[in-house]
Amino acid sequence: MAVRSIGLLGGSFDPVHLAHVALAQAALRELALDEVQLLPASAPWQRGPLAATSAQRLAMLELALSGTAKLSINPIEIERGGKTYTVDTLRQLPAGPEYVWILGADQLANFCTWHQWREIAALARLAVARRPGADAAPPPDLKALLDASQRPLLQIPFPPMPVSASEIRKRLAEGASVDGLLHPAVAQYIERHGLYRSAVS
Repeated sequence: MAVRSIGLLGGSFDPVHLAHVALAQAALRELALDEVQLLPASAPWQRGPLAATSAQRLAMLELALSGTAKLSINPIEIERGGKTYTVDTLRQLPAGPEYVWILGADQLANFCTWHQWREIAALARLAVARRPGADAAPPPDLKALLDASQRPLLQIPFPPMPVSASEIRKRLAEGASVDGLLHPAVAQYIERHGLYRSAVS
């Protein structure tokens, strides 16, 4: 029986936006994965407090993924609570499948600052969203580790999308339009619950 290949896309999802879903779908397609799980963080250790609650972020993810095949939410980090470290998540996942951790190019650049990053690279394959016309190169220490373990960095062709959660929060705080940045049901949820009304860094 073939080993299942599961993509993992972690993040704050504060809020989840169209680029998150597009990246998950691109990874699913380009890497021929069996599924992609989105893992909302409980409390990311490399950034400040989140604006939306865990329950609100889960609700928005459910709305954003409605009708998307082979994409799902894994609440493992929220259920574990406390500061979120990727290595703890990978240790906790069920044995059996091959896991592929999906990174943006910005995350790849600072990957070697992650808590126990060498173990992360041993527990999961790494895949990075590649900008058109260029491969995303790993930092030297990570490249040396991947070369030694003969586990090349996987590349996901992914066109740049000028969408970021911080920009969306800023726009919402200013009362500016977020049309084309969020799933309509997510935008309605944010409006209904009065989220991101005050500026959040």
